[in-house]
Amino acid sequence: MSEEKLGYFTEEKSIEAVIERISSDCDPRLKEVMSVIVKKLHEAVKEIEPTQDEWMKAIMFLTETGHKTDDWRQEYILLSDILGVSMLVDAINSRRPNGASENTVLGPFHIEVVPETKMGTNISLDGKGEPMYVHGYILDIDGNPISGAQIDIWQANEDGFYDVQQKGIQPDFNLRGKFFTEANGKYFFKSAKPRYYPIPDDGPVGKLLAAMGRHPFRPAHFHYIVQKKGYQTLTTHLFDPNDQYINSDAVFGVKESLMANFKLIKEIEKINEHGFDKPYYDVEYDFILAKL
Repeated sequence: MSEEKLGYFTEEKSIEAVIERISSDCDPRLKEVMSVIVKKLHEAVKEIEPTQDEWMKAIMFLTETGHKTDDWRQEYILLSDILGVSMLVDAINSRRPNGASENTVLGPFHIEVVPETKMGTNISLDGKGEPMYVHGYILDIDGNPISGAQIDIWQANEDGFYDVQQKGIQPDFNLRGKFFTEANGKYFFKSAKPRYYPIPDDGPVGKLLAAMGRHPFRPAHFHYIVQKKGYQTLTTHLFDPNDQYINSDAVFGVKESLMANFKLIKEIEKINEHGFDKPYYDVEYDFILAKL
């Protein structure tokens, strides 16, 4: 029997030695996945040539990441986020035909059960922040309106916090809404202009960001989930293109197509028309859904 078949370990044949040990009875998909992971990991180690101390630091980083993770905090997801892996997995699983709106990551602050909201409602329950009027249409790729599409919206407040992060400070369901489009596919609601905010950076992932000379901030955005039977569900954001972190999102969630124009409206007639008492931001954006 050959040395390779026996799986004797050498620096040159390390990949083959480990993959050879995976049983032929192993689940085929698991075997495929582990073979690729072993190959890429060994290739990285051979290229980097870490010292024993450096490898132990890597082991301790992963150990600390596990210790930081609990029922409320998933440090490994943060690690996936800052390395761009979360966005890559999302992109692979959200491929759509040309013309359809692009997906981006869900984020950790979505709530499944939110009361249905009347179209046009102001979802800023505490009335804080700079007012914002958001509107547009839900269409198919051919430009036809999609009536009865469900739009689930949530966002951070002017201080960069979601309601679930500030229990007892923000009202429950503040800056959240669930609407259904009208017959012509139109949607519209009032809210407050969101602000940039940091991802949790008090753990090992935050220390890694700092060591790489990177900041922990996400640019101002608000979230959408748009769905209708017969169409692919769209999970996405709208971003403020003028935000200071728009070109350096800590989790790589920004896509050029998801930038909206935040237009400041000062005309008294427009302010009165939408029921505001001061200048507001007008945000117009249409979403295009792909059929299943």
